[in-house]
Amino acid sequence: MFTGLVELIGTVVEYKEQDATEMNAKGVVVTIKDAAPILSDCHIGDSIACNGICLSVIQFDSDSIKVGVSPETIKRTEISFWKPGMKVNLERAVSHDVRFGGHYVQGHVDTVAELVSKTPEDDSIVFGFKLRDIEYAKYIVEKGYVAVDGTSLTVTKVENDTFYISMIAHTQNHVAIPLKSVGDLVNIEVDITGKVIEKQVLQHLETQLGNQGSALHNVIAKIVDAKVKEYLK
Repeated sequence: MFTGLVELIGTVVEYKEQDATEMNAKGVVVTIKDAAPILSDCHIGDSIACNGICLSVIQFDSDSIKVGVSPETIKRTEISFWKPGMKVNLERAVSHDVRFGGHYVQGHVDTVAELVSKTPEDDSIVFGFKLRDIEYAKYIVEKGYVAVDGTSLTVTKVENDTFYISMIAHTQNHVAIPLKSVGDLVNIEVDITGKVIEKQVLQHLETQLGNQGSALHNVIAKIVDAKVKEYLK
């Protein structure tokens, strides 16, 4: 679990494809440097969010980490576009003494979005992002949370498959998103709260509809009966 409060910006050193004999499935190993400030308590197997992707540390030294990336993660995220020199957001998993200033971020990226606009607004920048998979638009609401490249941000406006956030100067200086250009992709993790509520509501409705004695079933039956009577008049 993460907070979406980026700790520092790392630099991709190597993006290396691995075959099945090395990783049990075709995937990638990425080496990221400039990570020293978050490695004092690092252990093999620890989770670190890299541009919002929860990845496991498979090797590290005083300044860099190596993380393994599965084929599923490659398909779901923008990681296939990483190359040496690229800057990425890094955040360690939360510990018991962390202030929760962002929102609950799992590091399980849902989809990607295209950066479609960067508009200065005083000392802030308004970013516009267009979702690749529109089915996730229902979970993104005005004034709600969204994790963009692992950064916890507040949505300021939603237009169909495109949403906007306003980034203050302080955040601009501490995350890698402003370094991206229009047309680049970012990782998107929607707020899990919406997905949980949706599933609970759907399961409840299915249970109600399947029970002929339920309140919902009776209401629907009355409505249908009234419509039929009205039609037959």
